[in-house]
Amino acid sequence: MHLHYRRGMEIEYLDPQADPGEPVIPYGLSAGGGALTIGLLANGFPDSVPFMDAVGESLRRVRPDVEIRAWNKGNASMVADDQLMGEITEECDAVVAAYGH
Repeated sequence: MHLHYRRGMEIEYLDPQADPGEPVIPYGLSAGGGALTIGLLANGFPDSVPFMDAVGESLRRVRPDVEIRAWNKGNASMVADDQLMGEITEECDAVVAAYGH
């Protein structure tokens, strides 16, 4: 789908869904043989913490062995500071960050 707007610029919207009939290829997560630690970063908007808690529960249903660590940026209008980002990168193999509202 393409959308044209002023000055001849174009925005292209991509559908993230696979084509019907595409084969399903399993993806195995790995943390180098150890436990997988996933960080959850709430952005500070109302309900971002309960939303990220639900994400964590969903991850645990798929991978019961995963360790979840949670952070709350606390203020959606501020960027995550270096200390917070350092904690997350030191403690986690991957991170899921909430943005928007």
